[in-house]
Formats: sequence, structure tokens, C-alpha cells
Amino acid sequence: MTDNSHTPIQIERIFISPGHNFFGHQDQAAGNYPTVEVAEVECVAGKGLVGDRFFNFKDDYKGQATFFSAEVFDEVCRHLGVSGKLAGVTRRNFITRGVELNTLIGKQFTIQGVLFEGTSHCSPCHWMDNAIAPGAETALQGRGGLRARILIGGRLRASE
Repeated sequence: MTDNSHTPIQIERIFISPGHNFFGHQDQAAGNYPTVEVAEVECVAGKGLVGDRFFNFKDDYKGQATFFSAEVFDEVCRHLGVSGKLAGVTRRNFITRGVELNTLIGKQFTIQGVLFEGTSHCSPCHWMDNAIAPGAETALQGRGGLRARILIGGRLRASE
């Protein structure tokens, strides 16, 4: 089922990273790969985002692309008294506005001609307390973002 009933999903920012800082680093120090903001990115069906650490990670990977809500980030920052941080610290690929991401789990949705399938919630981990502020992991429970597969590829651009 394709869900296009809501207002169009706005992509505010796009982030990729060439390597893993937290994934697979349990009980180890974080890596130091940069998160790079890009104006646009190539989304490849079944593989992920060109230039990102999860590109071609494994067959049918449920997190070929990740999404995070700008509204949630702003609310959590206000709650924790944080200012001056970009939502890219969450290490999600797409920062969105205008959609409750959890409603897309199990649904297909299109953004700028790219077809995604929402696969699961992105659970926040303890690293969020370092990336945003102490208490962020708890504040993000149930709203840490969305993992998705890319079903039909194309280029996505951030809003200008």
C-alpha cells in the first residue's frame, strides 16, 4: 500500500557519512567519521544512498535510508536546554518536516519520485546522550526516526 494521503514530506537536510561511528561499536569508543551535509543524494533501489556507510551493506537491509523529524529534534533540544546543534548529530540521512514518521512503518511512500518502504522505527541508543545531551536517549523513545528500504531510486534534494 502506498501512502500519499498526507501533505508532501519536506526534506530539510540530507546527511551521509562514509563510516560507522556508533553502529557495531557497543562497549567501544565511538568512531570519528564525519557526518557530511549534502544538497542532494542518489538513492539506489535495494542498495541505499551513494556515499553513505550503509550503501550496499547487505541484501534487503531495512535501513537503506533513515529519516528523522525536525519537529522532534527541535522539541527534544528545547526540553533538554540545547541550542546550536544541527539535527545531523542524530546520524539519520534525511531530516524531514510535516510528517509523523511512525505512521509510515509498513507503508510505501514517495518523495520527489523516489519510492520508499518504511520498515521500522529507529530506536535511539545511548550515543544520543553524547550527540545531543544527557537525557536524549530517553526523550527520543518511540520517536527516534524511521528506517526505510529504497524500492525505486532517483535523486533527492534538500529544500532550499
